[in-house]
Amino acid sequence: MLTTLDPQLLGPLLATLCVFAASLGLPVPTMPALIFAGSVIAGSGDPVAVAGLSFGGAWVGAVAGDTLWYAAGRRYGFAVLRLLCQMSLSRDTCVRRTESFFERRGVRILLVARFVPGLSVVSVPMSGTARVPFARFAIHDATGAALWIVFGLLLGYLFAGQIDFLMQILHDFGLGIGAAVVITLASFIGFRWLRRRRLLQQLQMSRISVQELYGLMSAGPVPVIIDVRTPESRRHDPFLIPGARTLDILQLEAELVDLTRKQQVILYCSCPNEISAAIVAQRLRKLGFDDVRPLLGGLEAWRSEGWQLQPIVAMVAGDTSRDPSVIGVAVREVS
Repeated sequence: MLTTLDPQLLGPLLATLCVFAASLGLPVPTMPALIFAGSVIAGSGDPVAVAGLSFGGAWVGAVAGDTLWYAAGRRYGFAVLRLLCQMSLSRDTCVRRTESFFERRGVRILLVARFVPGLSVVSVPMSGTARVPFARFAIHDATGAALWIVFGLLLGYLFAGQIDFLMQILHDFGLGIGAAVVITLASFIGFRWLRRRRLLQQLQMSRISVQELYGLMSAGPVPVIIDVRTPESRRHDPFLIPGARTLDILQLEAELVDLTRKQQVILYCSCPNEISAAIVAQRLRKLGFDDVRPLLGGLEAWRSEGWQLQPIVAMVAGDTSRDPSVIGVAVREVS
């Protein structure tokens, strides 16, 4: 089907479809599509028209998909970010990284988000969750999309000769652009799937269930329980497992200076895959901690059992050395 299209329409069409699909969160490699569209512009008899179609289609696709995610984030709040965690293994770390960037830069992160893999898919619904006014979101998102699309098209235009050479190689092997798209997409998805499977297998061997943790807390001695969620996550869900301490992973060694390396440490986050907790666990093991385990299901699994939660109170006046702590907390029963 793709091979029967006019080559001057094929580039804009691929760019539009791939960018729109990626903005919806589908695992589609968009930059290769933009680069290919840029090479089509270079070889076109009417480069201005093809460039207009490529840019316009991709830009509309990007903004349309982002608007849907913004609306979802605004309506459903932090549940949208948890959904992203469930959709893809890597989203968990992307959520953590994006929350950190959003905390420092706000909606301006949208100007560069598409240049960082995974960042755009999370930062867009996060803008809705943070109640950024739509006009402000739209200006930053549209500008960031335009810069990114122009960059991709320009790369394709400048390296059109090399891309044509690759296309000729495909043609010599009896493969058209349709086959190239399928091979690229399959390779991309296959790589992500294999990485997901490998990490999940590693994680399965080291996790602890909430029932096991509850038993340890009841029998004593109580293990060290650490909440590795970001400050943004804790603001949306300001509760801890009783006795848990918060952690700034950017200052990991300083935060854990009072712990001995032989203590049992349980880490939890808010994402169903527990990948953030697993990554911190790996870092702690490198620092010499022998018994470190992520909590299966994280905070949501604990909450679903109906057990106690500990509310996070405001930071003590003048103490800005760490994230909001549990000083002066009260314990409530989960209904």
